[in-house]
Amino acid sequence: MGGHEIWMAECKKMYYAAEPRRYEEGTRTSEDAANQLGCDISHIAKSIVFMGEKCAIIVITSGSNRVDRKKKLKKILGYKPSQASPEYVLESTGYAIGGVPPFGHLKETEIIMDEDLFNYELIWGASGTADTVFPITPEELLKISGASVKDVKQ
Repeated sequence: MGGHEIWMAECKKMYYAAEPRRYEEGTRTSEDAANQLGCDISHIAKSIVFMGEKCAIIVITSGSNRVDRKKKLKKILGYKPSQASPEYVLESTGYAIGGVPPFGHLKETEIIMDEDLFNYELIWGASGTADTVFPITPEELLKISGASVKDVKQ
């Protein structure tokens, strides 16, 4: 079973009716996704994975933002998380880089959501692969993911 099918199964367990879209040209980066969708890059909810002390830290941030790991994440977590390798991302979430969804991870994760995402009515997240995305409101994403909302941008 591929990443998208795994994610859809996780959504079903959560009673979330996802409406994913597949783009053969790929949506691996925020820019790729925005180009495919015809939206501003800010509307892409990218999932950045960091190595936490107890579990993976997933930061869902606006596609136009960069995460401030050295100051803001360190203040939020009490330590500076390490950059995650592709192997760590796959092992810790169940998904490969470029397709990590904002929720539905196969192992315990800590999720932090960029407060800037609430500036948009609709945002787009990866749905398990580098060529699938789904629409969601920031409010729905917060409720389903159980994230904490923070200022994480540089």
